[in-house]
Amino acid sequence: MTTSQRRVGATISGSVLAPSDIELLVAVAADLPVADELLTVTVDGADVAFHEVAAAHGTRLHVVPDLAPGSLEVRYTATVTGPGDVPIGDEHDRIVATRPSRYCPTDAMGALARAEFGDLEGVALLNGVVRRVNDALVYDGTQTRNTDTALDTWLRRTGVCRDYTHVATSFLRALGVPTRLASAYAPGLVPMDFHAVIEAWVDDAWYVADATMMAARGSLVRIATGRDAADTAFMTIPRGNVAMGDLQVTAVAEPPTPFEDPAQLVQLR
Repeated sequence: MTTSQRRVGATISGSVLAPSDIELLVAVAADLPVADELLTVTVDGADVAFHEVAAAHGTRLHVVPDLAPGSLEVRYTATVTGPGDVPIGDEHDRIVATRPSRYCPTDAMGALARAEFGDLEGVALLNGVVRRVNDALVYDGTQTRNTDTALDTWLRRTGVCRDYTHVATSFLRALGVPTRLASAYAPGLVPMDFHAVIEAWVDDAWYVADATMMAARGSLVRIATGRDAADTAFMTIPRGNVAMGDLQVTAVAEPPTPFEDPAQLVQLR
């Protein structure tokens, strides 16, 4: 596990078209050692108020209520100075992590999972699922939709990191492996963006796997942890109308973390 310093940040712009509430998941997880952290939200250049809500597994949700129409900008920066703790949870968390969820219809993918991986278990199952999903899908953001489930992605065979993660999660859950999704800053990722990876409960611990194989897992910085992208989206709009503008994400590890063997067990810290 790397202990390098990681500098991360995001800038999100958009237009608030009607009075709105937004929920942000851009801040690094609560258990990470952080220096120089700053989050600002402005509309037409004026600061607006927000508050932090503690969620499961160290997730920090920032709620911005009653935004007036205007030009929106969210800016976040932080320096992570070392590794954090892996949020273990309890037996109930692991039970929930085997159930179907919004984007992971494990009940609809059980037969596929058994046909593809029914003779594997443990670490071999985790590695087999990651390799198969990576081989089968083509990374292409022009074809994916934010309503696509893992089954949609598997049938189309294209997607982005969240789609790869949903497919791998669904296969593992369908075979009884507790699996959750983590959003993260990913130093070295090309193209740079928020990244989605899986965490699977294997050998009595949570291990991170990247079905896209595009990120060095040892330098990932956890943002949010949940069942799927419904729990980890960087911005949710429960009320109102906000048109997205530009999104810029930065993530740099010093020194850079080399890519490891995809079969190596790594924890997200």
